[in-house]
Amino acid sequence: MISSESAMQVVGLGATTAVGRDVWSTAAAVRAGVAGFQHHGFMVDEVGRPLTVAAMPGVGDDRSVAQRMTLALQSVIDEATTMVAGLRSPSSLRLVVNLPSARPGLPTDLVKRVRQAIDTLFSGRFRQVVVTAGGHAGGLAALTTARAWLSDEPTTAVVVAGVDSYLDPDMLEWLDRTGQLHGAGRRNNAWGFVPGEGAGAVVVMCAGEAAVASREGASFGRVLSVGVGAEERLIGTGEVCTGRGLTQAVRAALAELPVSETLGEVYCDMNGEPYRADEYAFLITRTRERYASASDFLAPADCWGDVGAASGPLLLALACVAGAKRYARGERALVWASSVAGERAAVVIDTSATASI
Repeated sequence: MISSESAMQVVGLGATTAVGRDVWSTAAAVRAGVAGFQHHGFMVDEVGRPLTVAAMPGVGDDRSVAQRMTLALQSVIDEATTMVAGLRSPSSLRLVVNLPSARPGLPTDLVKRVRQAIDTLFSGRFRQVVVTAGGHAGGLAALTTARAWLSDEPTTAVVVAGVDSYLDPDMLEWLDRTGQLHGAGRRNNAWGFVPGEGAGAVVVMCAGEAAVASREGASFGRVLSVGVGAEERLIGTGEVCTGRGLTQAVRAALAELPVSETLGEVYCDMNGEPYRADEYAFLITRTRERYASASDFLAPADCWGDVGAASGPLLLALACVAGAKRYARGERALVWASSVAGERAAVVIDTSATASI
């Protein structure tokens, strides 16, 4: 069993999506089922219909994906760190940023560009910065890095952030051509996803430090466990995925909990693609006894679109707000995400001790 002292405490949250410019408005919109879908300003599908996207408000269609990501990343890091006292000292603050893996429309030097932007925007603010490209699951997997840092130096704080944007013309054209867009093409594709964008961030600390650091409350939640896995049968290859990589990640996360415990909620990055739904279904057949209601999950892509590499931190933020606002179903939730390149990650978070906001 994991003690409250050994678990990572979430003490800061940040979010910006198509349905909200901060974490509170985003969570409220998702809870209400508000969809932030709109027609792109000038992109159309192969039959001339405007493409449906989930764009962040206030960001023009003419900005590049690198610019869009930088704006979003700055917003969520500022929001999350503002919630925590004493984080202006670079000796006490580290940053992990997760980006999308390579795909058409993304700059080949995206990691370099984002790192340079961080150095410019947050000059001297972070003691250490790591930028990875782990896709959907990378933001959750990055918590293993945060856990290692906190284990070595318990007095530090770690910001774990993720950011993504599908709103590049070449990228949207590729998604349309390969049949990945929801509602697009001659067949009005019912099995694609709505391309979105956004960013999320969480600040984690050790329990003793968190108790005196948070401006909003003692903690937004405790990250009890992190599990990672790898799927060999990837989406788009034609192979049948039976969810073994996701099962590996979830079982690794559940292994750190008492076998008698059930999870009240499930947050995931399913986006309408059959591959992801099948993957979850196979997971449930293997782990069904660990959920209060396995079919009662939250997949907010129907509100904010597919947010790619931002998925993990944004899903964690939703779970934390649900605990803080007292509408969570149960004390513990499973958060999982699935990357197109095969990475899988799962986190169990306890929000029972969160302060009412």
